[in-house]
Amino acid sequence: MGEYGKIQRESRRIALCGLLAALSVAILSLGSLIPFATFACPMLAMICLLPIVCDYGTGTALLVYAASAVLGVLLCADKELALLYVFLGWYPAFRPRLERLPRLPRTGVKAGVFCLAVTAMYALILHLFRLDAVVEEFAEYSVPMLIGLLAMGCLVFLIFDRALGVLALVYRQKRKKR
Repeated sequence: MGEYGKIQRESRRIALCGLLAALSVAILSLGSLIPFATFACPMLAMICLLPIVCDYGTGTALLVYAASAVLGVLLCADKELALLYVFLGWYPAFRPRLERLPRLPRTGVKAGVFCLAVTAMYALILHLFRLDAVVEEFAEYSVPMLIGLLAMGCLVFLIFDRALGVLALVYRQKRKKR
């Protein structure tokens, strides 16, 4: 019975991870259909990693992230959205390590992670990939406006981080009851 139980647990793990990776890709694909969902859908797709992080750990969550990121880049029509997930989708797996830091440095590190990831992503989009729609859009913006957009994005990311913490707590509490 012990060997059967182990096989059953592994099968459940593989099925859950595959299902959540597919859900992430589906959410990313929906973002391609809704024009203003470029930033919301990658964040919703990141939430799919929470059960994996809570139940199976960081390594498994990073594997699911990698699979869904590759599929997202290949299947999503909106490459900006897919690249945002590539550059930030790993964050829910990394988040538990950041929670060990004191509050003020932790907030600074989280804001820095977001700013670096988004800046690197847009630098690649503008200078390497040359996505015409994004290049045209950025040509209309002034430097102060871009800095303001980055600051607002950072604030939204910190609020999202807080929501991730609450969702992880709720998930763990519901999981304990079962």
